[in-house]
Amino acid sequence: MTDVLSGPVTVTQERRLVTEIPGPRSRALLERRTVTVAAGVGGTLPVFVERAAGGVVVDVDGNSLIDLGSGIAVVSVGNSSPRVVEAVQAQVAAFTHTCFMVTPYEGYVAVCEELARLTPGDHAKKSALFNSGAEAVENAVKIARHATGRQAVVVFDHAYHGRTNLTMALTAKNMPYKHGFGPFASEIYRVPMSYPYRDEAGLTGAEAAARALAVVEAQVGAGNVAAVLIEPIQGEGGFVVPAEGFLPAIADWCRKSGALFVADEIQTGFCRTGEWFACDAEGVVPDLITTAKGIAGGLPLAAVTGRAELMDAVHVGGLGGTYGGNPVACAAALATIETMEEQDLARAARAIEATMLPRLRALQQRTDVIGDVRGRGAMLAVEIVRPGTDEPDPELTGRIARACHAQGVVVLTAGTFGNVLRFLPPLVIGQDLLEEALDVLDAAFTEHATAG
Repeated sequence: MTDVLSGPVTVTQERRLVTEIPGPRSRALLERRTVTVAAGVGGTLPVFVERAAGGVVVDVDGNSLIDLGSGIAVVSVGNSSPRVVEAVQAQVAAFTHTCFMVTPYEGYVAVCEELARLTPGDHAKKSALFNSGAEAVENAVKIARHATGRQAVVVFDHAYHGRTNLTMALTAKNMPYKHGFGPFASEIYRVPMSYPYRDEAGLTGAEAAARALAVVEAQVGAGNVAAVLIEPIQGEGGFVVPAEGFLPAIADWCRKSGALFVADEIQTGFCRTGEWFACDAEGVVPDLITTAKGIAGGLPLAAVTGRAELMDAVHVGGLGGTYGGNPVACAAALATIETMEEQDLARAARAIEATMLPRLRALQQRTDVIGDVRGRGAMLAVEIVRPGTDEPDPELTGRIARACHAQGVVVLTAGTFGNVLRFLPPLVIGQDLLEEALDVLDAAFTEHATAG
């Protein structure tokens, strides 16, 4: 058991339940939330957080929960990481905002320099900074259309790209993201994803790419495509890892057709998958790459990074936003990158995979409800199905997630069919905590899979 500094307070790295989940103070806050927060703002676990650090979240009732969610892959360096806290405090004391488009500051430039250094490819790159992943994706589409003079954007089954009007159109799943919010932006075309668990047996990545591209050529026309937008490993769609060779084949088609290959690395980026970026695993170099989530240790920051000539194709004033590249968020990002490099958190993600994958596969062997175990690095998932079938079982998935929550382990669900448990632990989580969380998961399956 260790302690981790969170601001002026140390947070003991242990799972400790002192009340039921949620406890009385969290329930009281939930009542206040119900009165004043819009019902459309969803929730996963109704505990209200008081502090967090390392791999632990502490609620207002004093319960310490093991965090296997990282705020949806955001606090990869841990909550209130010391270097991030120090950098943010210093920047807040200096100035909090000027708007980079009015009076610029070095932090924005330094973040763009780091993105040019770290993202795939050794070509000249430039970046523009924004606030959220959806905003980054939307601007990547703007850049692609402006640079190519084309309009069509190709996306994939099971994709998730955001909640703005354009990114809802890019997103595949109806509930809860799109239902009732249309009409949506036009010139968006969806094609089949490589989904090895649900594809026909033996379909290779190259064959899956040919299947998708045949749809593009027949229904859209290669010469009309501005961009092919893809998550190298899908996030909300269920942590779908395409078959080897799928991404390179798509990227190669883009090069030959004049379309831009745009990698949405918002969830996969910044060491999450055991590489700095998921595209690195197969040596794929995107024309444009979007990042957010893990970039700034919990502060809102996002970016589009791309080939310099593409980024410069947009007229002056065509990109930007009042808060984009906020100086405090930029300071946090620079500290986050320093922490990732200093602690080699890409290696830490691979170590998490080495611990979790064998445990998850053993659980699959012990039960008849896990159809697939997949993922890479510290981005792992199990797909839950009805025994003896590949039929999704979202009800059992929800029961197992709630059982983990009740025992003080934060897990998340995902998937087009709502039947995927996804695991995104902080890359700094301790080995003992990780093993204990997996013990809780085992117990939840033992209780609910056999009873279900």
